[in-house]
Amino acid sequence: MKRYPFSFVALCLLGLAASLPGLASLAGAGGLIHPVLDDPMAGLAFIISALALFGSAGFPLVLARLREQEAKTGQR
Repeated sequence: MKRYPFSFVALCLLGLAASLPGLASLAGAGGLIHPVLDDPMAGLAFIISALALFGSAGFPLVLARLREQEAKTGQR
């Protein structure tokens, strides 16, 4: 595969962006970022959202690899 699909990269970046405040909140430093992140349950919500984004990022990657594999074999 020469390059990753844009949707894969975008969803991974969003997952990373969601995981950072979630980890900070769970570590107890979330209150420094925003008062709402002082609650560990808010951090857990961010972590779950990040996992969902990472899981969603897998679909375009798998579809691109299947499309590439189909093009190599010459099937339609």
